[in-house]
Amino acid sequence: MELSLTLMVISIVAAYLIWFNSITRSIKGRNGPRIWPVVGSLPGLIQNSNNLHDWIAANLRACGGTYQTIIFAIPFLARKQGHVTVTCDPKNLEHILKVRFDNYPKGPTWQAVFHDLLGEGIFNSDGDTWLFQRKTAALEFTTRTLRQAMARWVNRAIKLRFCPILKTAQLEGKSVDLQDLLLRLTFDNICGLAVGKDPQTLSHVLPENNFALAFDQATEATLHRFVLPKIIWEFKKRFGLGCEAILSQSMKHVDDYMTSVINTRKQELLSQHNGGTPHDDLLSRFMKKNESYSDKFLQQVALNFILAGRDTSSVALSWFFWLVSQTPHVDEKILSELCTVLLDTRGDVVSKWLDEPLDFEEVDRLTYLKAALSETLRLYPSVPEDSKHVIADDVLPDGTFVPAGSSVTYSIYSTGRMKFIWGDDCLEFKPERWLSKDGKKIDPHHNDAFKFVSFNAGPRVCLGKDLAYLQMKSIAAAVLLRHSLTVAPGHKVEQKISLTLFMKDGLKVNVHPRDLTQVMTKIYSLQ
Repeated sequence: MELSLTLMVISIVAAYLIWFNSITRSIKGRNGPRIWPVVGSLPGLIQNSNNLHDWIAANLRACGGTYQTIIFAIPFLARKQGHVTVTCDPKNLEHILKVRFDNYPKGPTWQAVFHDLLGEGIFNSDGDTWLFQRKTAALEFTTRTLRQAMARWVNRAIKLRFCPILKTAQLEGKSVDLQDLLLRLTFDNICGLAVGKDPQTLSHVLPENNFALAFDQATEATLHRFVLPKIIWEFKKRFGLGCEAILSQSMKHVDDYMTSVINTRKQELLSQHNGGTPHDDLLSRFMKKNESYSDKFLQQVALNFILAGRDTSSVALSWFFWLVSQTPHVDEKILSELCTVLLDTRGDVVSKWLDEPLDFEEVDRLTYLKAALSETLRLYPSVPEDSKHVIADDVLPDGTFVPAGSSVTYSIYSTGRMKFIWGDDCLEFKPERWLSKDGKKIDPHHNDAFKFVSFNAGPRVCLGKDLAYLQMKSIAAAVLLRHSLTVAPGHKVEQKISLTLFMKDGLKVNVHPRDLTQVMTKIYSLQ
């Protein structure tokens, strides 16, 4: 009996090892992360959790731009849920994001994780549900009035809150957490643009705002679901345990706040027919488009745009200011461009340059600044990794077979750091790479949609791309025209591993006054 049991165990182990060897031999990228029996590549993920994006990039370099791995090396599971293809090859990205778009949706795992927060909103839906919202939103995002509305919200926040806070820090000689200030600034702006209501999180005393706090807690709790198997977080949700309890409580606050905003806006739109003040926020635009939209749908629309528009711009700006502080020649070129534009539009009285933030037309002329922001996003994309579900068996352009039911991760962070894509200087912060030979415009050759996917690409390319650049350019111009920034002594800049590329401990900077005299002298000498 014991001998029979032993032989059976040996047979099972032998059969498993034969299967394991065959499955590991069949996947692409032998130089990728090591795959262990049963636990797959999970040990490598855990070991490199503090530098995940650079680890993925190193694996992709070793494998020529694509590798495959198995999270759990368990028969029947490995081919589907545990099988992951990781790529940064632009040809593959174009195939996934455009050519075979319908074969690579967000998928059930992603949608389940974000359902409580985003419902069936545009960033968490596929198929007809996504297409309907996309078409409706696209009509609004192409209108000049929406960009003008964004400019008004941004410039008001810059003039009345952001610049005064930096000025106070300069005068008092105190460091500030620039990442926190930028998160507050972009949150106020996107709430204003999305729902027409300013939460004022950037007021001078930097107050806690119940809606902002609840929204942050709900987002953070949602991200924990990516770490846990679905069966575990669903169990915790059912019995109100841990992060799931926090998510439930936070969403109650978010729901109450949004219900109040929607009801108020309905009343205001009703009074508008009787001569009331018109609104140009996205929520009002959707309401005017179709009065039969449910409150739940309107809430999901608003929350999806708030989530997409808040963290991404603030995080990009944090990395931008850090990179510029490390490269004085880039700082000098940005400042020279700013002064040249303002000299043309406002004359040579410098005090007039600082009276008001740059207007829409002035911001539009800042080509080198846009190149520097694009270069920042190439090296430090706000969303470093994204994934898709595979509906049907497929073969990527580089010959990689991807099985139905598996997932594909495209590494945006890695795409910007590959020599075969960007050249030997790919790790350098070099805004000039984005410019035409005369330096007067962005070179479309270097702005290839699938080499630079920080704003996604294909049918799901970011609708708010132009608004994001408008906001980032306006904020960067306002700061660099008035101040030079240095990282506070002893402060260490590190990546935080999450869906958005935050700085782990913020960005503590010292704020110094800007002397424009030397810049003006140089400009006059060149004229």
